[in-house]
Amino acid sequence: MNKTEVRKDQHITINLEQNVNSALTTGLEDYVFNHQALPEIDLQQVNTETTFLGKNLKIPLLISSMTGGTDRGDRINCALAEAAQVSGIAMGVGSQRLQLEKGEKKPKGLLRKIAPFIPLYANIGAIQLKNGYGVDECQRAVDMIEADGLILHLNPLQEALQPEGQTNFSGLVRKIEEVCRVIEVPVIVKEVGWGINLETAKKLIQCGVSAIDVAGAGGTSWSEVEKHRSVADQHYRIASKFRDWGIPTAECINEIRLGLPKFPLIASGGLRGGLELAKAIALGANIGGIAGPFLSAANRSVESVLTLIQEIELELRITMFAAGVVDIRSLANTPLVRKSK
Repeated sequence: MNKTEVRKDQHITINLEQNVNSALTTGLEDYVFNHQALPEIDLQQVNTETTFLGKNLKIPLLISSMTGGTDRGDRINCALAEAAQVSGIAMGVGSQRLQLEKGEKKPKGLLRKIAPFIPLYANIGAIQLKNGYGVDECQRAVDMIEADGLILHLNPLQEALQPEGQTNFSGLVRKIEEVCRVIEVPVIVKEVGWGINLETAKKLIQCGVSAIDVAGAGGTSWSEVEKHRSVADQHYRIASKFRDWGIPTAECINEIRLGLPKFPLIASGGLRGGLELAKAIALGANIGGIAGPFLSAANRSVESVLTLIQEIELELRITMFAAGVVDIRSLANTPLVRKSK
């Protein structure tokens, strides 16, 4: 394996074997639904279907971008794609930089053959747009998996904590704008776990992005992941200081939705199940994204991923039932109660 492959494989191992959770929580735990003792609906009538960027979903759920490019990463992605297809949910692949650089050896559109009907999103680190990548590479990533959209991920803090990190983020807005102007599919911009604020969201909208994934703090902390990769004591100590860095997911949703009432929004960052997914939608997200739990499940089997999705769906349906809402549109208009501290 080359250096990039080694790093990608280390990321998988560390996420599976180490505690890399943020010291912050999502903030979703501060909110509760107003329980309805007389909901006047049948649980069997609760409808979790929705649409996002013009695509139908059986559940308002995205398997968030995680990994790819290594043999183990590709096996994980295939398991996730198979389960996503059965369940009718969206899926984002991990960074495709490795495949683009070494030349994809697997059959073109393999994931699309596994998952022919679901929304499938390609993925490139936005920083690569400052390192020789452009519209052509972005389009190649999309074509490689016959994707419905392109995710550009933002990870400045992670890059700063990597010995091999790329940290020149100056002028990146213009590069993103160029991709949005030319690429043939919707562009989604996401963080990797430290959140996106309203100021950044407005810049991204001006660039022409079609949706934003807030990817707030409260789940995996990539500073913790990079800490476990460190070989130098100084690097370890510095990375350790950022465990409580970032904007909690609930705060990201609230701030962006207040300033941008209608813009398509994905909530990820620490979501674990259907109750948190329901809270995120009630706060203002269109759909939610989950990564960590799916990585562990996919490392075991497709069946484990399917079981997890079924559990998330059932938890979401029961939450909606107990809150007295019959569909996702009603859920989005359901006020939450903030706990007193």
